[in-house]
Amino acid sequence: MRRSLPAVLAICIVAVSGGSALAQNPFRHYTEAAAVRFGNAQPVLTYTLTIDTADLSAFAVEIRIRNAPDTFRLGMVAHPEYDERYWRYVEAAAVTAPRGGSIAAVDSALWQVVAPGGASTVSYRIRLPTPSRGFRSGWVPFLSPSGGLTGGPHVFMYMVGATLAPAHVTLELPADWSVATGLESTADPHTFFAPTAFVLSDSPLLVGRLRNWRFHVDGVPHRVVYWAAPNATPFDTTAVVDGLARLTQQAVALFGRAPYRDYTFQLQDSALGSLEHLNSVSIGAPSSRLALGMTDFFAEAAHEFVHTWNLMRIRPIEYADVQYRTPRRSRGLWWSEGITMHYADLLLRRAGLPTRDSSRVAHLESLIGRYVAQPGHARFSPESVSVVSYGAPPGVLGDYAASVHLQGELIGTILDLIVRDATSGRRSLDDVTRLMLERHSGVRGFTGADIERAVADVCGCTVHAFFQRHVRAGNALDFNRYLARAGLRLQIDSTAVVDAQGAAVPDLRVFAWDAPGDQGVRLWLTHPASAWVSAGLHTGDPIVGLNGVRLQNATQLRELRNALRVGDTVRVELRGASARTVTFVMTGYDRPVARIGLLVNVTEKQRRLREAWLAGH
Repeated sequence: MRRSLPAVLAICIVAVSGGSALAQNPFRHYTEAAAVRFGNAQPVLTYTLTIDTADLSAFAVEIRIRNAPDTFRLGMVAHPEYDERYWRYVEAAAVTAPRGGSIAAVDSALWQVVAPGGASTVSYRIRLPTPSRGFRSGWVPFLSPSGGLTGGPHVFMYMVGATLAPAHVTLELPADWSVATGLESTADPHTFFAPTAFVLSDSPLLVGRLRNWRFHVDGVPHRVVYWAAPNATPFDTTAVVDGLARLTQQAVALFGRAPYRDYTFQLQDSALGSLEHLNSVSIGAPSSRLALGMTDFFAEAAHEFVHTWNLMRIRPIEYADVQYRTPRRSRGLWWSEGITMHYADLLLRRAGLPTRDSSRVAHLESLIGRYVAQPGHARFSPESVSVVSYGAPPGVLGDYAASVHLQGELIGTILDLIVRDATSGRRSLDDVTRLMLERHSGVRGFTGADIERAVADVCGCTVHAFFQRHVRAGNALDFNRYLARAGLRLQIDSTAVVDAQGAAVPDLRVFAWDAPGDQGVRLWLTHPASAWVSAGLHTGDPIVGLNGVRLQNATQLRELRNALRVGDTVRVELRGASARTVTFVMTGYDRPVARIGLLVNVTEKQRRLREAWLAGH
């Protein structure tokens, strides 16, 4: 539901060619309000990134370094969630220095440089990997004759032990290319400034023949940039820019202010997926899909934009400064991802933008149905699922699956109802989120205890038992206990999964992965009651054949699986210590259906709480 906003948050959109003050203000003293603060031991770093359209297979990088020790180390940043390991593609690393020098790899993502005299130039190339079939990921670098995505942890090495050293980055590009990035602009349109290695690694550069639009919210400039493929499908650009402006307006109203000097939406044709950054976001936005509808695009954009506050500022304590080794896995991603999902949906409704579900009730019914459909959600705690959400090997949950996004979003809904009930509607999860921003957007990230403390401080109630049972331990959420506070009740029914013609859909809840080395293909089962598990198969089983076809890779299994129909005989051949043939008849399966209705004889407090929650206030 849309709601009116103060005049100060008015939006101004222009098309062009081609929390609190304490939490948001990084300065502690007026002398800190300078672009750069120097120390005698601080190195001086200047990067040059060259793109040559005659060779679109690689980026060339040069780092000019002064005031450095005779021996130092350079590393490639490991992203805490999406580590693409681009150190694998570094080639032709070399160093030049007045008194000679050398560079050698000492670890997978670490190089040692010897350059006596304190001044040197390090050069290397990033050879882009061969693109996979289909759409590429929206955060992964690419080059084309008309543009590309570069920079960030995939391209720039950083000086280990000098992560607070500022740097300038100069881009050598084709004459008709422009740049869109979160890095600070300078007097030179192709030179940018990064105050720290973290900012350098978290500010990708979208370059090429770009389309640009701008708008302001609360006086802060925002830019929408689109790189279009040569065969781009026309779509309503005005609707895209207007929608992003309205989304931004609602997010700034929720959190109290924009935590950046400006913001850039980097939209790319022919890509899927997205990744949040400090003051920008890389979003795959295929023009062919935007032409058909924008519901999915706005849902993804809303999620990543809310991450600007809830992850990039309100960050888990495990997420610290850049490092070349994969950071410690966080137990708090249920908050970072789930609460972000909660507000992505809610802010779209407040902005009057299209959503996937017609109402908050319909949305909650969908979430609960998915939650109940996978018993892994009740078996594994949100904290434990957080730890294995990124970077863990396939099948780490055995024959189960669980989504930390889903667990966290439902916990967020329950916490919202708890706070509203305890404060008679005066406060909500909005207040908890703002308090988290106040407390944990600075030097210290948050722990699970910090979230519990923030909820308790806002509601003036005790939530320890809830956190112990449903966040730190694996127990099914008691939805009716909390929905009743808003005069609502839940009923779970079951129905057969059928296709558009009403025919039973086969139980295809089986996946696989290509194990490293010569271990072959391994099964990955996601439901303990599936036809596959019921036949005696389990996650990790080494599969070599399906219905007489010898498997070469996991993709082949997926293709054979998709051809199965209800009533087919399925023969699975296993090897090694598990060598045997498992035969069973393919069946259909049921799914739960959640329906939320109204309680009768509710109190006035329940009625008011329900109306405010339904309206999204």
